[in-house]
Amino acid sequence: MLPILIDFDGVVKLDNKPSPDADGFLKFLTANKIPSCIISNSTLRTGDLIKEFFSSHGIELEIPALTAFDATLAFVKKQYKRVQVYCRDYLKHHFEGMIDEENPEVIVVGDIENRWNYEIVNDIFKKVFNGAKLIAMHKNKYWSPHGELLIDAGAFIKAIEYSSGKEATLIGKPSPIYFQSALEKIRYPADSKFLMIGDDIETDIAGAQSCGGKGILIYTGKTKYPLINQKIKPDFEVRNLAETIEILKQNL
Repeated sequence: MLPILIDFDGVVKLDNKPSPDADGFLKFLTANKIPSCIISNSTLRTGDLIKEFFSSHGIELEIPALTAFDATLAFVKKQYKRVQVYCRDYLKHHFEGMIDEENPEVIVVGDIENRWNYEIVNDIFKKVFNGAKLIAMHKNKYWSPHGELLIDAGAFIKAIEYSSGKEATLIGKPSPIYFQSALEKIRYPADSKFLMIGDDIETDIAGAQSCGGKGILIYTGKTKYPLINQKIKPDFEVRNLAETIEILKQNL
């Protein structure tokens, strides 16, 4: 049976609540013992906070959840001792004992919302230029909280890469590191074939296809139906999670 990776935002979470058929979809996975993991490029939550999100809406999540923050934390702890971190303040404590803002081996960049400014970008640039490694929790171009279009961290990371001449190590989607981390979390080899259910044609679908997976594109989030002039071709297309269940029944 192929393992399934499921995007969080735009698939089982819409706006700030579970999607209308999320509960039935998650129960289908559990009832049929389908190996699966919810994944998210979010740097605002950990996997535990995703579980709390569903619990607060009366849904007990019985499958694992992994965020780009979780995967980045695990990656950094394996390789570095001194780190400077740009993320939400309520998550920084996870790096306790490693923070060194004066002489970091590596600078980790996640989401700091509207705190981005020239001084922060320039400080990261100078340290990377002088030898510090750069890790991107994700390189999302933009995001749309509550329907508002906002530039995301990927734009600032690209600027630092351009100016320093050095490329960041990407952890979140579409990096193979992230898909492999999710597979290992559900005890599958990192090179396993898998299905990815996502709403982003680039990070979800093309990302999965580039490392041996198949992509189920769902039209409940970023990507709108129909696809027009799109070079990336999903393996399957669905309008909602109810249709996704039918695809899974046919292909698992």
